[in-house]
Amino acid sequence: MYGAERQQLLAQRARRDGRIDVMAAAEELAVAPETIRRDLGALERQGLVRRVYGGAIPVERLDFEPGVSQRDQTNAAEKERIARAAFDLLPNRGTLLLDAGTTTGRLAGMLPADREFTVVTNSLPVAGQLAGRNHCTVHMLGGRIRGTTLASVESWALDVLDGLTVDVGFFGTNGFSVDRGCTTPDTAESAVKAAMVRACRRRVLLADHSKYGDDQFSRFAELSEIDVLITDSGLDEAAVAELSAQTEVVAA
Repeated sequence: MYGAERQQLLAQRARRDGRIDVMAAAEELAVAPETIRRDLGALERQGLVRRVYGGAIPVERLDFEPGVSQRDQTNAAEKERIARAAFDLLPNRGTLLLDAGTTTGRLAGMLPADREFTVVTNSLPVAGQLAGRNHCTVHMLGGRIRGTTLASVESWALDVLDGLTVDVGFFGTNGFSVDRGCTTPDTAESAVKAAMVRACRRRVLLADHSKYGDDQFSRFAELSEIDVLITDSGLDEAAVAELSAQTEVVAA
């Protein structure tokens, strides 16, 4: 296969799948990973993709935020492992904050019935999971509900968070990096996430490796504000070392 043909195929795959993974593409096309990286560099110069850690995403995705059901199916096995690792950081009792996100939603389903928690959340799915459980007192933050993420945002949520002190907060993110911190596409959701970070004594970020380097429009926290980052084993040693200089890293 000629280089131009390979690059055309990679561009088509990026649009179809939403992402190109360097190692998977190299194995499928029987070429070296460095060849795929050069191809992606050429596609980036053409304005067709943006390179991120481990691969590239199509430029069309930069203006697209997937909904909850689509995000829940992406890297599902990694998210399950991350949620199980987060389980080990739950206190015996006390106050928890569960941010809107598919990995935090998985953690909500794992909360043990033999511990009593007061849970604060801006996530409709999380509140729905926990509202009927006797061991949980659930406080749903008010505000406008974003249809994309099913999260409450804007001033009603911000006003309440300003008066709270929570023992441990578990957060999701659309992207994270050493340079740009924790980011998300929507400014209203970012403002609520930032207020959640300020409200918590201990902050735990739950993010699979595909989000590393995929910086989004609005930052809600620096990595130095995060006490523990729980990710999966998809990050290489250099990335883990870079992140570990800012926060504790747990690879699930």
